[in-house]
Amino acid sequence: MSDRDITHLTEVAHKMADAARAAILPYFRGSNLATENKLDAGFDPVTVADRAAEQAMRDVLATARPDDAILGEEFGHQVGTSGLTWVLDPIDGTRGFISGTPTWGTLIALSDENGPFLGVIDQPYIGERFTGSPQGAQFSGPHGSNGLSTRATDRLDAAVLFTTFPEVGTDAEGAAFHRVAAKVQLTRYGMDCYAYALLAAGQIDLVIEAGLNAYDIQAPIAVIEAAGGIVTDWSGGPVHDGGQVLAAANTTLHAQAMKLLHGT
Repeated sequence: MSDRDITHLTEVAHKMADAARAAILPYFRGSNLATENKLDAGFDPVTVADRAAEQAMRDVLATARPDDAILGEEFGHQVGTSGLTWVLDPIDGTRGFISGTPTWGTLIALSDENGPFLGVIDQPYIGERFTGSPQGAQFSGPHGSNGLSTRATDRLDAAVLFTTFPEVGTDAEGAAFHRVAAKVQLTRYGMDCYAYALLAAGQIDLVIEAGLNAYDIQAPIAVIEAAGGIVTDWSGGPVHDGGQVLAAANTTLHAQAMKLLHGT
């Protein structure tokens, strides 16, 4: 794929993120936001803002890239003929969204047969956008724009670890996470996709999660890898389809964390 192609696809991704921002922000911290639960047992919320944002992104693609496939959290899979698939999570962190925290975000990824190569993590309320592609990793926000680069931390006892839920999946997965947490300098919870953005920005060192879907992780993969980091499953393999995720600022720290996840 040429540099010109990447530039065009990145422009489309930015148009999608802009459209999602416009669809979501009128609902954020609104007093009458209705929430539905997708689960019979447990709590997996969805709002009109989720659906409006995904539809807005699909509308952009219908005009700009009608031959591409789409996989979205709210409206499922749409087949395409180009060999490219847009993977969309209109609001990653809906629990945070309905609670009024600014750590949710819109995730946009573009994948080919090898996995995601273009990704956007957008936080509409604070106006921050993190983008990764073969052309590099970039940040834009209220205070300007700059490149993204992960940290060089090479010891767990100097590392900062994030995850969304303290439980981290099953009991066994939770125990594995806490083996790593016991060795790091600092552990924080509840950041949703913003944790991956902070890793790409060189603010933290590790994100460990379980039970993710493709639309939760493909955009973070593209952004973090473009910034110099590494994202795999807990065995070091591809994690494009979700599951157990280990994201690290560098391969040295990744290897140390993965060893503890396996109890060795």
